[in-house]
Amino acid sequence: MDIGVGLPNTVPGTGGRQLTDFAIRAEELGFSTLAVLDRLVYDSYDAVVTLAAAAAVTTRITLAPTILLAPYWPSSALLAKQLASVDRIAEGRLVVGFAAGGREDDFVATGVDFHTRGRWLDTLLGELRQVWAGEGPVPGIGPKPANGEVRLWGGGNSAASIPRAAAHGIGWVSGGGPVHRYPQQADTVRAAWAAAGRTDTPKLGALTYVALGEERKAAAGTYLRDYYSYMGAKAEALASGVIADETTLRATVDSYAEAGCDELLLFPCTDDAEQLDLLAKVCFA
Repeated sequence: MDIGVGLPNTVPGTGGRQLTDFAIRAEELGFSTLAVLDRLVYDSYDAVVTLAAAAAVTTRITLAPTILLAPYWPSSALLAKQLASVDRIAEGRLVVGFAAGGREDDFVATGVDFHTRGRWLDTLLGELRQVWAGEGPVPGIGPKPANGEVRLWGGGNSAASIPRAAAHGIGWVSGGGPVHRYPQQADTVRAAWAAAGRTDTPKLGALTYVALGEERKAAAGTYLRDYYSYMGAKAEALASGVIADETTLRATVDSYAEAGCDELLLFPCTDDAEQLDLLAKVCFA
C-alpha cells in the first residue's frame, strides 16, 4: 500500500513558504502523493493554486485534491484550463479526486444551485474531458494535459458517488471513517465497476487525520472542530479520533493495508513539516 500525505492548505495561519517546504520534505521522505482538501468559504488556500505551488517545487510526487468540490465551479471551461495547467506544470502528475460536496455556502458564493449539484457534476465531468480533448462548445482551450487527459478519482458518500466514480474515475477514495467499514466499501466499489462493465481494477484510497504528540493533538482538535463545525456531533468525533501516537498510526496503516486499500492519505492537522519525519519513521519502518 502506498502512503501519501496531505498539505496543510486548510489549516488556518499556514504560511505560503510552509506549504512549499512541506511539499519538498514530503517528496524527499518518499511519500507517494501530496493531497489537498477543498473548501471555498473558509480561511484556506485554494486547492488548485496550492497544487500549482507544490508542482513547481517537486518532480516525482503525485498531486491530488482529495477531494475537489468540482460542482461549485460554474464553468467547466475555466476549471478544465486550471487543472490542465497544473498537470502540465507537474508533467502529468495530477490526479483529481472529485465529489459533489455538502456545504451549501460554497455554492451560494459562486452562484451554483446547491440542490442540483449532483446533476451538474455529472455534466461537468463530461465537459472537462471534452475540453481536454480540444473539443466542447468552444474548441481550442489549452493547454492539453501532459498525457492527453487528467486522471479522475471519485469520492463522496452519497448513493450516487460510487456509480459516478465507476463512470468517470480510476477508482474511489474514502473520506474517512472507521477502518472496519472499509472492506465493505471496497466490495461496493468493485461491484460498481463490474456493473459498469469495466474490466480494470479500481484504485482504492482512504484518508485519515494525524497529529502526533499531545501538543499537535490539541491543535488538531481545535482545527477539526472548526473545519467541520457544520457537521454537528460528527465534528467532535473527528476531532477526538485524530491519530496522535505512533502505535495507533502503525495499527491504522496495517489495518487499511489488510482491508484492501491501495493508497492511504495521512492528513496532518498542523503546518509544521517536522511532523513528516515522524510519520515517515512509522510508515516506512
